[in-house]
Amino acid sequence: MSWLNGCRRPHRRYERTAEHFLAFVGIASALICYRRTVC
Repeated sequence: MSWLNGCRRPHRRYERTAEHFLAFVGIASALICYRRTVC
């Protein structure tokens, strides 16, 4: 999870359900991949 340091929300688990947490991890992963390909 160290590569998610730039994304605050998945860094700590604020969501009550695991499904919501995994959804935000997926969104953060997509953003990281997008930033690496565009920049």
